[in-house]
Amino acid sequence: MIKNYLKIAFRNLWKHKVFSFINIMGLTVGMSACFLIFLYVNFELTYDRFNSKADRIYRLVTDIKTPSETINTGVTSWAFAPNIKNDFPEVEAFTRVSGGSFLVRKGDIKFQEEKTVFADSTFFQVFDFELIKGNPATALKDQLSLVFTEKAAKKYFGDNDPIGQTLLLSGDGLPATVTGVMKDIPENSQIKGDMFVSMSTQTQRFNKGLDDQWGNFGATTYLLLKPGTTGKALESKLPAFLKNRAGKLMDEMNMHYTLFLEPLADVHLLSTRGSDDGGSMNNVYVFSVVAVFILLIACINFVNLTTARSVERAKEVGIRKVVGAPRSLLARQFISESILLCLIAFVFAVILSAALLPLFNNLSGKIISTGILSSLPFVGGLFVAAIIIGILAGSYPAMVLSSFEPVVVLKGRFTTSVKGILLRKGLVTFQFGISIALIIATIVVFTQMDYMRNRDLGFSKDQMLIVNSQGDPKREAFKESLKGIAGIKSTAASSSVPGGGNPGAYSEIENKSGDLQIANLDLYFVDFDYITQFNLKMAAGRPFSRTFGTDTTQAMVINEAAARLFGYSSPEQAIGRRFKQWGREGKIVGVIKDFHFRSLQEVIKPLTMRIEPGGSELISVKIDGGDTKAIVAAVESKWKTIMPDRPFSYYFMDEFFDRQYRSEERFEKLFFNFAILAIFISCLGLLGLASYSTAQRTKEIGVRKVMGASVGSIVGLLSKDFLKLVLIAFLIASPVAYYGMYKWLQGFAYRTDIHWWIFAAAASLSTLIAFGTVSFQSIRAALMNPVKSLRSE
Repeated sequence: MIKNYLKIAFRNLWKHKVFSFINIMGLTVGMSACFLIFLYVNFELTYDRFNSKADRIYRLVTDIKTPSETINTGVTSWAFAPNIKNDFPEVEAFTRVSGGSFLVRKGDIKFQEEKTVFADSTFFQVFDFELIKGNPATALKDQLSLVFTEKAAKKYFGDNDPIGQTLLLSGDGLPATVTGVMKDIPENSQIKGDMFVSMSTQTQRFNKGLDDQWGNFGATTYLLLKPGTTGKALESKLPAFLKNRAGKLMDEMNMHYTLFLEPLADVHLLSTRGSDDGGSMNNVYVFSVVAVFILLIACINFVNLTTARSVERAKEVGIRKVVGAPRSLLARQFISESILLCLIAFVFAVILSAALLPLFNNLSGKIISTGILSSLPFVGGLFVAAIIIGILAGSYPAMVLSSFEPVVVLKGRFTTSVKGILLRKGLVTFQFGISIALIIATIVVFTQMDYMRNRDLGFSKDQMLIVNSQGDPKREAFKESLKGIAGIKSTAASSSVPGGGNPGAYSEIENKSGDLQIANLDLYFVDFDYITQFNLKMAAGRPFSRTFGTDTTQAMVINEAAARLFGYSSPEQAIGRRFKQWGREGKIVGVIKDFHFRSLQEVIKPLTMRIEPGGSELISVKIDGGDTKAIVAAVESKWKTIMPDRPFSYYFMDEFFDRQYRSEERFEKLFFNFAILAIFISCLGLLGLASYSTAQRTKEIGVRKVMGASVGSIVGLLSKDFLKLVLIAFLIASPVAYYGMYKWLQGFAYRTDIHWWIFAAAASLSTLIAFGTVSFQSIRAALMNPVKSLRSE
């Protein structure tokens, strides 16, 4: 029986090649899109879950309340974790990590290891990062101990054993010993690095006494709790711990801390405090819904395309029933054909997904999957889904086709019911509703990204070359040597540039009432040329100037946001006010206009600037836009002459700043591509209904042509009903899309409006797509010879 089903199914597929191709192609594209999106969603949801103890690992985070604001940060002070471990037996272990950058040398080999991570000796006890060589219990115990990833180790040692080898760190050439080699870190890990350095190097050598500093924040802290202990239970005990251990300090500083525990598995997607590789649960939800909709659209297409052929198969059903075939047998036959179609589509979907995986990885910016063979469990899931889709999607056409009355269909008077027509039109309306919503959403995403790319940021970032001196003592000499190079307009030094990280500084600034008000403010160390170099505008007062000798020790420049924070209604009121910050005291000499030194997703925060040559490691070079390669080569030549022991590295300011929007740009590209797929599959569904409708009205079209109707009038007649469906779909989809995109835009501090023209463009585009799809079938029907359509009468 099964053999007979398959034989008949293949005959039908081969007989109607075009129909079979369209149906299989729709299912293939839908399954492939769903498969790829599911890989992405699974990748995001399983972040850090490769750790066997992930359910017991928590990130310790802090709220810092000052008289001015409450700062929600993902870091802690250095003293918190060791003392929590001592005071609470429910804590099995802790580890702290912090980022760094080291010049690493081995003979003539030298690299600036930008992805350096300081980590406590318990790092491998808390996390499941596998050591290939070395003892995980002692690898990060001693000062100047190094652990490399496999890939990083090969840079220095090739295939030789690195254990026990010595490398030189930093410009001072500190001898460090390689104590371990770990497997390359999984892509879906928050903690990423190429070289791990023992935390004791940081806390006992570079910053002695750091473990006892309760007010110095900079460590990302993870706690491993003992089995049976919950994060909430420990979290409830932490206020008393802080009051006992640091209550006096908090009162003196007038800065009070509150500690929270975030489950490790929640940090990537759910934390609002940021992480090294933060994701978006909203994006996961969006893509999950898109995947379901694409697959649903593909299934709807299958139903519409199959029922569109019901006229052609009506007589087949009638003859089968006359010779004794029961309805159940016919239903099984049509469901078998449906499953066969889905299985063929499954095979093509696997092939297509394998071919598209590299492109998909590139679009997502992550290695979601290394290949189809590494995703076999998901391939198995797709196979099961194909069987289920075949059964469910084939059930309705099977019931319709098997219900035909043989007497009626054999006499040629077969018509479908009103319910059937309404169902098919409803399905197409639903399809195009989704497509129109995606069109609107895509335009909104594009306009928001365009707004972010072209908004006036308040500073100049074009033609700006940034060179990191890594604090080399010869950096000032290097900076001065650049002034004679043709094509270089100016140079400046600073601790940070817009888009880069900058430290928060405990500050006291005189407010409008004349009192010193405490706040934690962003701080830039700059030189006298920085404000001019980046074309920052003054709102009041003056910039730093070499003509004022006290500017190097007693002057501060703040932005307008900082002036507002301390109660000043105009920038001029802040000039001459006192400040205390990190051991410096003086007066505010200028207020710069607000500029976006962080992403447009954040509001402009209060910022302070001070002259501090010792902390200004970045050299920014303004070039004239001529021969960029020649200028970079000349800068590199000066570098090699003055600082030959350091590798030369640089980046351009505009590219660096725009990196902040990479995740949004990837979201934009992925969303656009999946929207195109959804629209394409919807068009197949519309084509199916158009095919069905024209088949039903063949004789009517023949009569109209005999009576003199033109091709244009017939095309208009056949297209009119479908365009009404598109209009209904637009009216339903527009408010839904508006609400969804309004919520999405709330994630941006600076955002565009959802303009009326977006909906007009979506309506026009969807109408054009629908008319183009329907007119193909309509024109074909209108050009048919009326003799052929009427000769059976």
